[in-house]
Amino acid sequence: MNPAKRQEIFRRLREANPKPTTELEYTTPFELLIAVLLSAQATDVGVNKATRRLYPVANTPQAILDLGLDELMGYIQTIGLYRTKAKNVMATCRILIDQYGGEVPHDREALESLPGVGRKTANVVLNTAFGDPTIAVDTHIFRVSNRTKLAPGKNVDIVEQKLLKFVPKEFLQDAHHWLILHGRYTCIARKPLCWNCLIADLCEYKAKTPAPANA
Repeated sequence: MNPAKRQEIFRRLREANPKPTTELEYTTPFELLIAVLLSAQATDVGVNKATRRLYPVANTPQAILDLGLDELMGYIQTIGLYRTKAKNVMATCRILIDQYGGEVPHDREALESLPGVGRKTANVVLNTAFGDPTIAVDTHIFRVSNRTKLAPGKNVDIVEQKLLKFVPKEFLQDAHHWLILHGRYTCIARKPLCWNCLIADLCEYKAKTPAPANA
């Protein structure tokens, strides 16, 4: 895909959604960090249902530690892998208090050292909470990047590096959210909604899905 196509793809995505953001609900970097940690192999909708109950009761590292593991599990038990996630949340809260004064560090290495926090989670926090031009490649971004030929790669690390290289700088801050939302609602896994896609004419996916008869 050539630079002109990439430029136009992101121009259209920006025009359709000038200020994209995560669908996870949060008010502080800590709330975002915990929500993203909980969202692995879970939907944002499911995480939001749990945090709507949890955060009014405990939304700081100390408050969650005071809550205790068993009570925390009670709040998040509707989320997949909740037992492991609860243990990671508790351990993360302890580290934040002991090493960072209860604050979420604005530092990739520090974030990735937290239990349950990998590169993808760190990228989300750096981008959404702190405004860094990072791209967290999840299944949606990986699929869209490969299917459209925007930034094809065999694994998430290759796709991330290609996106950072190929996405025009003016769009880099919001590219993460545009691509996730596009993959979640239009360029879906089984049958992309190509007939309803605002970048279909720029996309290099050959097997485009035709419009259904009743569309």
